[in-house]
This record gives sequence, C-alpha cells and structure tokens, in this order.
Amino acid sequence: MSAEVRNQESDQFPMLNVELPDSTPHPPLPTPHSPLPSFDSHNPPDAKLIDACVHCGFCLSTCPSYRVIGKEMDSPRGRIYLMDGVNEGQIPLSPAIVQHFDSCLGCLACVTTCPSGVRYDQLIEATRPQVERNHARSLPEKLLRRLIFSTFPYPDRLRLLLRPLGLYQKSGLQKLVRSLGFLKQLSPQLAAMEAMLPKISPQAFQDPLPAIVPAQGNQRYRVGLLLGCVQRLFNPEVNDATVGVLTANGCEVVIPQAQGCCGALTHHQGQEAQTQALARQLIDSFADRSLDAIIINASGCGHSLKEYGSILHDDPDYREKAEAFASKVKDVQEFLADVGLTAKLSPLQDEPLTLVYQDACHMLHGQKISVQPRQLLKQIPGVQLREPIDAALCCGSAGVYNILQPDVAEELGRQKVENLLNTGASLIASANIGCFVQISRHLQLQGQTVPVLHPMQLLDYSIQGIKLNAVFPDKAAIAAP
Repeated sequence: MSAEVRNQESDQFPMLNVELPDSTPHPPLPTPHSPLPSFDSHNPPDAKLIDACVHCGFCLSTCPSYRVIGKEMDSPRGRIYLMDGVNEGQIPLSPAIVQHFDSCLGCLACVTTCPSGVRYDQLIEATRPQVERNHARSLPEKLLRRLIFSTFPYPDRLRLLLRPLGLYQKSGLQKLVRSLGFLKQLSPQLAAMEAMLPKISPQAFQDPLPAIVPAQGNQRYRVGLLLGCVQRLFNPEVNDATVGVLTANGCEVVIPQAQGCCGALTHHQGQEAQTQALARQLIDSFADRSLDAIIINASGCGHSLKEYGSILHDDPDYREKAEAFASKVKDVQEFLADVGLTAKLSPLQDEPLTLVYQDACHMLHGQKISVQPRQLLKQIPGVQLREPIDAALCCGSAGVYNILQPDVAEELGRQKVENLLNTGASLIASANIGCFVQISRHLQLQGQTVPVLHPMQLLDYSIQGIKLNAVFPDKAAIAAP
C-alpha cells in the first residue's frame, strides 16, 4: 500500500483517529514453496471471493475491531489479505496471524457496506474452521474454549453449573471476588465471563412451556418455536412473551421438547463438526410437524438457522432437509410484520413512552431485518421511537466474543450504551440475548437503570394490558422526559 493511499485513508476516515504506519503493514513473505502451517484442502476460503476485494477501504469505518484496535490487519480487507497469503502458502498460520482472525467479531457490517459485494461473511466462516483444525492454541485457550463449547450449547449441562453459581451470588462471595479483583489478573477471559453472569432466577431450572400451545380465537397459522440454549436459562421471560404474542395473534405454537441448541455459538467460532451435529439434531426434532414457519426470537440464532443449507451442504443425508428447514425459518418480528397483528394493543403507560430499538448485528447485517421491528413497536399506542448514532456498530457481544476478546468488547459495549443513552429514550428494546447481557452490564457500569426488554415482551405487555409501572415499580421515570 502506497503512502499516498494511506494518506487518502486518513483523510477519508478522520473519526478513527488512527495513524496508519508509514511502512507496509503486510507480514514479510517467505519464499514460495517453503513448508508453513497453512489451511487444509477442506473448504478453504474461496480464492474467487478473495479476489473480489479491491481494497477500497470503505469497510474500515464500519468495522468495530478496526475502530478500536486501529491496525490494518484487524480490518476486513487486512484479514482478506492474510487469507490470500495463507491460501497461497506465502503467509504462515502463526499465532500472530490467528489473532487477527480472532479479533473479528463476525458482525457482518462490512458486508453491508462493501460497494463491491465482497462476501466477507463466507470468507470468515471458511477461515475459522481452518484455524481450529490447523492451529495449535495455547493450553489456557484450549481449556477456556472447551469449557464454553461443552456447556453453553447444552442447557442441561449449563443448569448443573448454575446451581453452584446461584449460591455464589446469594452467599455474597461474588461481591467479595469482584472487590478483590484477582480474577482479572488470573484470567481476563474468566473475569469477563464472571462479570456478565446475570442474576439466576428459579425459572432457569425448568422448561415450563408445553409441547403445543393452542391459538387464541381463530387459528391462522401453525408455527414451531425454538427456545434457544442460553436465552431459555438467563432470560426465560422472552420465550414466554413470544408464545403469548404468537397465540394472541392466531398462531398455534409447537415446541418440540427434545430440541437443543441451534449451533450458532459454535458456528461463529469455527467448531464445524459440533455445529453440524447440533444442526442435524435440531432438524430432526422439528421433522414431520406440518409447520407454516419455524420461529426464532434471537437474531444470532436466526442467522445461523437460515444458513443450515450451507452448514450441511456436504452431508448427502441432510442437505435437502437442511435447505427445507432453513426455508421455513423466520425471526418472530419478521413473521409478525408479514402476517400482521390481529390482537388489540393497549398503551404501556399513561404518558408517551420513548424507546430506542437496538439493531443486533446478525439481524441487521445478516438477515437484513431492520424496518419490521420498528413497524411492530410503533403499533403500540403511545410509543415514540428514537434512533441512536452508529446504530449499525456492534455492541461487542458477538456470541462469546466478549469473553474471548474482553478488551475490544469492553470498549464497544461502552460506546454502544453511551449512544443509546444519548437518545434520551427511557427504555431500550433489544432482540438478541447476547446484546441484552452486554448492554445490561454496561448500563450498570455507567450507573444507569434504563430497562432493557425484548420487543416481544413489550408487545405481550401491550396485549395483556399490563402497564410498565407494574413491571418496574421502582422506576417512576419510564415516562417521556
């Protein structure tokens, strides 16, 4: 990259306040044909997709990791350069190179921004399994990832951990550990995981929803509902509200009791075999149900579910099943905006309610869903929507990114919450469990008590005629300022 081009970039994106180095940021290229740790032959990043990148730099200002870290190799075009070099055997798959891939949140904002239509989403999804197969991580990294991937996607296993964690919270030990601060010195990643632990409710230890919930009034549709894995434990009220809204609007809701994790969490981190196994199990649990749609209320999960055809493309037994399954997947907001609300909606309070809707990345950039949630919320009488600046910028949650890359996630969480608060809204609506946890934590860090609710909770309260002051009796300032 020439000095002239770098100077043009600095002028084009002054808000980044990042000085690009005078010398080329590219790693030194070894001689061709030298033996290097590299990608294997199983679905490496597609060279044609790599060549589509013209290195124009439009992605830089929208890339969260580049905005925080400020290094070329932590941008989409920088990572594409690295992918190309590893593909060609000119750049080693070394720990330094892997860290640049790991720093990517997978938020897909660059896909939305790119004027050349570069499919960076497909490139990073091909790269991560390669990293997991061909790069030897350190022992602490291996242990942490094993803990995450062996517990988070399995609700029953996670519940076993929640019981001692509940005692840890109630006994006062949590306050003591946090006050001493030694956990961050021991492991920033474990400290980040502990810091995001929500209050554990009794509902986390049960799945009270029945296998079939009948529609209220005339049945219009028969839909299946995914419960999720983390959400059903840490924010179970969202599933209850989703069922309430669907049934009130003429939907019979089918909830397969054997369903497990959709595989989104493992998919986003390159755990290919585990993701495929979870996808097969989920497809089987919804088989032969005669459903009009398969509903999901978490954006990260929804994006992966819609990619099942790609995830199981090489499986001759499940390829067609996966494509048929994916074709029926609808985010609950997408579905309801399409079929229309029939239930009567009541005001959530006597005064106008100002709220801000937070766009989750895999909803906005992955599923291209932005208008529908706002359309639904505006139908609630008295709701006034406000829009934040940098609405398309990731909050830093990104699956388990806020655990694996806590420093970058911390800064992004701080920025996101400041932007949401600066709207003056008295309530935040968020449709993804990861965003909910991240935003709630950073609100607390900034000493704010603004409620964060899923849009389905707001619609459910409105349908039932429940006022917010009954839900939040200690928050008298929910009314518009």
